Amino acid sequence: MRIAVASEGKEVSMHFGHCEGFWIFDVEGKEIKNSSFLPNPGHRPGFLPEFLKNHGVNCVISGGMGMSAIELFNSYGIDVITGAEGEVSEVVKKYLEGKLEGSKSPCEDHGSHRHFH
Repeated sequence: MRIAVASEGKEVSMHFGHCEGFWIFDVEGKEIKNSSFLPNPGHRPGFLPEFLKNHGVNCVISGGMGMSAIELFNSYGIDVITGAEGEVSEVVKKYLEGKLEGSKSPCEDHGSHRHFH
């Protein structure tokens, strides 16, 4: 399994499309085997879901994400977890343990930075 976490440095990003990049975790069972950083190539509608799919991602974790991106990920068979916060590797560990508190609700208003998760 390959997990991508939208990030700002080592913290989960609250804005998926505008994040600095993605920490990519290769996981076997519940064990992290490898991690690497993939810079965000730029925010264009519909681009990032395909970009991450092409990098073999099975699951995306972010603080917030718009409904269009969620729907695109879902159409590719990629799971989406939003509402996550904290240090990236700790968030992935919580996810693998089934303890990640998140939601599947999208960001509804990027303009005023109000998020509903």
